[in-house]
Amino acid sequence: MLALTPAPNTRFQVIRFFINIASLIDSLSEITGKAVSWLTFLMVILVSVDVILRYLFHISFIAAQEMEWHLFALIFLLGGGYTLRHNAHVRVDVVYQRLGKKAKAWINIIGCLFFLFPGCYLMIRTSIPFVHSSFALHETSPDPGGLPCRYLLKMAIPVGFGLIALQGVSLLIHSIMEVAGIHDQAGHNPQEEQ
Repeated sequence: MLALTPAPNTRFQVIRFFINIASLIDSLSEITGKAVSWLTFLMVILVSVDVILRYLFHISFIAAQEMEWHLFALIFLLGGGYTLRHNAHVRVDVVYQRLGKKAKAWINIIGCLFFLFPGCYLMIRTSIPFVHSSFALHETSPDPGGLPCRYLLKMAIPVGFGLIALQGVSLLIHSIMEVAGIHDQAGHNPQEEQ
């Protein structure tokens, strides 16, 4: 049997394809992160107004209180991919921070394949029936004066973990490039920018 080796030009095209995929995912995470930052701003204003109304005027709205925790949930669910993009998740690992770039890349590859992707899959798979039943019931708040359309908030669970999984694909691509010593046209590894 004759083994066909791809031409150097084909290898470059494959590498460029994966670099473009990682760049698209990184761009999506940046856009999502900037949108979520506005939700954070909105939540700060809402909590401030709620506190002022409650303690100065003794007025409280259940819908406002529910909106606070809805926004809080959206910030954490939809901001996970952006946080992963900027390597800002909490790490309690004294070993990882002392390793070189290639060793960190290997840990990222193993972490993505054995922990991140299976964890995201599990969360997406188990949340979809939960979201589906909420949509079917047109679930709203059980409290009088609460918010309608609670199913929209629940839909953020699979979407948020999907965004984390997508950013994990980008992290995997960057890590494989680091291990292989592949750099972009400017001569640096995109993962070093993070």
